[in-house]
Amino acid sequence: MLIIGELINTSRKAIKEAVATKDANYIQQVAREQLEAGANYIDVNCGTMVNNEVEIMEWLVNTVQEAVEAPLSIDSPDPKVIEAGLRLVKYGQPMINSISDEQERFDSILPLVVKYKAKIVALCMDDTGMPETGEDRVRVAKSLYQKLTAAGVSDENIYFDPLVKPVSAVEKAGVEVLESIKLIKTLYPNVHFTCGLSNVSYGLPNRKVLNRLFVVQTMTMGMDGYILNPTDKEMMGVIYASQALLGQDSYCMNYLAAHRKGLYEI
Repeated sequence: MLIIGELINTSRKAIKEAVATKDANYIQQVAREQLEAGANYIDVNCGTMVNNEVEIMEWLVNTVQEAVEAPLSIDSPDPKVIEAGLRLVKYGQPMINSISDEQERFDSILPLVVKYKAKIVALCMDDTGMPETGEDRVRVAKSLYQKLTAAGVSDENIYFDPLVKPVSAVEKAGVEVLESIKLIKTLYPNVHFTCGLSNVSYGLPNRKVLNRLFVVQTMTMGMDGYILNPTDKEMMGVIYASQALLGQDSYCMNYLAAHRKGLYEI
């Protein structure tokens, strides 16, 4: 299971303010809290700062790495910003968030994946737009897999994102994602998956309930990575419990550790 901590993102008000005031202590506190809560990667995203995104990405990466020795997920729509972040990564194997089968995006990101030997989040989307069905997602996944592996990217470094849509807008959105994971996993058993899970509950009340249940459903189909808030104890507790029930937790050690940390207190 790969947990990518999502909190260092300038779309969040507190992070945007910390960046504006160069409050390194706050950024570092958020990084430490995510790592201590169970994050394996720290996502760094300043995509809302379009006027000086390269400079801010460099500052964020350096600031985070002064506080934690954790691998980073470099997240931006701009390839130049992604490379600015990758150049500064010190710890572990970096991750790029993300590539797609849109021709311009693919051609600009693939060289970075190869150059920096990065893990890659591969969005199941191409130049036709957002996928409508599970079949659409599988078609794009096949194309991406063939191109990525032909360039030397190993299965273990590919993290397919089936692109979760809100069930409030698309009734079968959840089912489509579950079917996509199952089909892609059957075709390519050694690849991985990740997603921005909370999209599924957008526009609905009691979002945390829906998000936690969807975690269990997607894990059952083979999802083994999430971009989420690891300081959400209830969510992390659900993930550890689901791993234990799916036989992915030897002697339930992670579950027992989560219990001792108080993740299941009522």
